[in-house]
Amino acid sequence: MKKIGIGVIGCGVISKAYMTAMKQFEHIELRAVADMRSEPAQQRGKEFGVPGMRVDDMLKRDDIGIVVNLTVPLAHTDVSLAVLRAGKHVHSEKPLGVNMVEARKVMELASELNLRVGCAPDTFLGGGHQTARKLIDDGAIGTPIGGSAFFMCPGHERWHPAPGFYYLRGGGPMLDMGPYYITNLIQLLGPIRSVMGSATRTRAQRLITSEPLKGTVIPVEVSTHVTGQLEFESGAVISITMSFDVPKHKHTPIEIYGSEGSILVPDPNRFGGEVQVARTGGEWEVQPHSHAHTEGEFRSIGVADMASAILHNRPHRASGALALHALEAMEAFQTSSDEGRRVFLETTIERPSMLPAGMKNGQID
Repeated sequence: MKKIGIGVIGCGVISKAYMTAMKQFEHIELRAVADMRSEPAQQRGKEFGVPGMRVDDMLKRDDIGIVVNLTVPLAHTDVSLAVLRAGKHVHSEKPLGVNMVEARKVMELASELNLRVGCAPDTFLGGGHQTARKLIDDGAIGTPIGGSAFFMCPGHERWHPAPGFYYLRGGGPMLDMGPYYITNLIQLLGPIRSVMGSATRTRAQRLITSEPLKGTVIPVEVSTHVTGQLEFESGAVISITMSFDVPKHKHTPIEIYGSEGSILVPDPNRFGGEVQVARTGGEWEVQPHSHAHTEGEFRSIGVADMASAILHNRPHRASGALALHALEAMEAFQTSSDEGRRVFLETTIERPSMLPAGMKNGQID
């Protein structure tokens, strides 16, 4: 079987999940890792049996076809542009850019060079979310009318070893966690038409309570409680809240309400989870999974799908275009809040195709 070589730039916390998941997919092979700091690259490379090196050295290698960009948000655009200029496809961690201006630079250069851009999240390809998609498409709840989406916590400074970037430009709950929710809603309901939002910054500073920086005070540049509505081109309206300011809550991650019933969609930051449907007059019932990739960590399935798409000359699902549409929606919450108006999106996107039912874990068509 032909394999496409993978390089990873950025050897921080999330890199281990990506590299571990890559082992499950037969047509991709991790061949090198790089970081701006030599020590993390050497350590992660040793852990996974590949060379750790400088970024510029990796980009010269001709055995790497896709580079996975796992740098901090403020570096996403510059690193992705460098990857493309080196003649390689790029799959970026979310967000695609810290704003639409930056993200469009990546998409325009990729188009000019006839290269592919992929972007996290790819969790919507997990079995829990593909099952929810199939149920909605099969009419299990009738016509989707509305719903809700919630991510709320006290903040990442409680657990992350270096949480400062979450509160700088490119961070905040909407750009950090919003991609999981909004991307999944797009694959469930289709493109977004408009956004109305309100965004607040409750504190100018945060105190880190995790090790090794416990006791350090970090600045907050972004809104930390963002709420509003997404109006989809289909007519469905979803209420959404993304917050780093909520100690506790009892909301489910995503609920979709239809003309004939309702569906509970599992946590979009996970691949599996229960899907429940309650039809009019009935009780909640757990639905059997129709798709694979439900148990375990698959945080490279989008990379594997891109590689398969390259080999089979088809569109890949966790695409830059999808990420760009989601980013425009996320950016629109702040614009709407600042300007006191509904924001109509300029981009649109077709829903990515579902993975085939009946596949096994680690398989991509």
